[in-house]
Amino acid sequence: MSLKNVIRNNDETGEDDMKVPIDDTSSEPELDEEAMVEAAIRAGEQAAEEELAAQEDDELAKAKAERDELYERLDEATTQVDAAKKEAQDAVDRLARLQADWENFRRRMAQEREVERQRAAEKLVMGLLPVLDDMERAVDHARQTGTDSEQFSQFVDGVSQVHDKMVGVLAKDGVEVIDPAGEPFEPLSHQAVGREENPDVYDETVAQVYQRGYRLAGKVIRPAMVTVTFGGPKRPVEAADEESAQDA
Repeated sequence: MSLKNVIRNNDETGEDDMKVPIDDTSSEPELDEEAMVEAAIRAGEQAAEEELAAQEDDELAKAKAERDELYERLDEATTQVDAAKKEAQDAVDRLARLQADWENFRRRMAQEREVERQRAAEKLVMGLLPVLDDMERAVDHARQTGTDSEQFSQFVDGVSQVHDKMVGVLAKDGVEVIDPAGEPFEPLSHQAVGREENPDVYDETVAQVYQRGYRLAGKVIRPAMVTVTFGGPKRPVEAADEESAQDA
């Protein structure tokens, strides 16, 4: 209450003694300037700390969002890399299979060509063998006749040379003559057409060769027609093995 109102009230009530009201705020200490500055500073620092904390929270949230986005991109890139690696490995596997298939095809074609070549050569040789047989028989017959004519001897020698030359040409293409006189009988390459008793040689020895045999690239295309001895001692196993090794 103001002093003016108190005086007015006193006048109205007629009281002589004037009562002065005591201001309640007079008991509170007044803030000096330094305290006010400190309070302002503290308030400013608190506001700054709150603002800084808010900024840090925003930056942290932004950093977390960027980190999550980078993780997602990294996962996506890793998935793409794995897919690319798998695709590359699949391509390598397909290439290896294609190369293997090509090698198998090339090897198979080479084998088929070799088989065809051998068949053609075998057909040609089989067609020439009767000619060689006739030439051999003609030469043998001429020599057995025993004519003393020089011209006839020269003719026989010429035929024999032609025969040997033809055999040499065939030998260059892998043709091998089977002429097993005096050798052990071999059922796989010899054809027995007769037997002769001879106690002086091992049993089952080729005595005579009626017709030579031929091999082509290791394959018997015609066995030799021979006669085989009997009545002699059995051939020792070691000797038979040595002779087989020599033949091989």
